[in-house]
Amino acid sequence: MEVVHGKPPSSEGKVWNLCKMPFWQPARSLLPTRRRLRLDPANKLYFPYEPGKQVRSAIRIKNTSKSHAAFKFQTNAPKSCFMRPPGGILAPGESIVVTVFKFVEHPEEEKQTEQKCKVKFKIVSLKVAEGMEYVPELFDEQKDHVAVEQILRVVFLDIEKTSPAMEKLKRQLAEAEEAVETRKKPPEDTGPRIVGEGLVIDEWKERRERYLARQQVEGVDSV
Repeated sequence: MEVVHGKPPSSEGKVWNLCKMPFWQPARSLLPTRRRLRLDPANKLYFPYEPGKQVRSAIRIKNTSKSHAAFKFQTNAPKSCFMRPPGGILAPGESIVVTVFKFVEHPEEEKQTEQKCKVKFKIVSLKVAEGMEYVPELFDEQKDHVAVEQILRVVFLDIEKTSPAMEKLKRQLAEAEEAVETRKKPPEDTGPRIVGEGLVIDEWKERRERYLARQQVEGVDSV
């Protein structure tokens, strides 16, 4: 697993609430012996460079383990970044495209793209039981079993230039939007409705009963 290392920032004493450790250097005990998730891209998040605007990136996460796995995003810039969804649970083999939003500040110097950015994201995972509902508190309750999957650094792309990274980003953002629209749609009715103690309502019988009831009412009104 590739992890970005570097010198600690000026606020060296600052720690993450979840892991109780500096963001830039994950504890050795939290590194997974075998990664549960596969990320695409593996260690970078590409954003279009548009100062003064909120821009988007996307990343595909797939559960490559044989058990259900919860995942969660962290960032060292929570005031300017957020993720949708910020976490969730994936079944074995299941994947999801997550959208990451970031506000791009105006630079103090000239525009610098394809340069290292101080903003980083961390993705952590946790093995969970099938059927468990996702809540962020899972990572606090079982912090000894939390694994750091990857640390992603931000890379800006020049919107005036065509590049494979920009084209891939556009495709992933389109996939993320399609997934959001799919989740908004109500589930399709694939079978008979079940009410109460396993009572199966036959739609044809229900329509016939309504018709007979309406006929009775009309018969009473005509008298």
